[in-house]
Amino acid sequence: MGASRGRASSRLPTFAWVARFRSDFDALTAAQQASFLIAIALFVEDLRKGKFRKGLRVKGVKGARGIFEMTWAHVGRATFQYGEAVTEGEPHVIWRRVGTHQIFREP
Repeated sequence: MGASRGRASSRLPTFAWVARFRSDFDALTAAQQASFLIAIALFVEDLRKGKFRKGLRVKGVKGARGIFEMTWAHVGRATFQYGEAVTEGEPHVIWRRVGTHQIFREP
């Protein structure tokens, strides 16, 4: 499945995160956390519309099939994958990593 989704939705996507994501998020500064959460709001809006804005730079991670990256700040990146739908017809996003380019060592 690609980084953009087919149809617009009036509901919110479901999400989960792996344990590593939580520790990555906790390691961010308060300002970085705030920037990431702003980007998440844009991500959800775009996911509902079926196309991501260029500024989020959502794309597949090279060498990591099924894993995608999103830019949330100049050096801020997050990785995610799509999981099995929790709510029929709605995307389910699993957040994997958040931080700087270093997250790509183990996306």
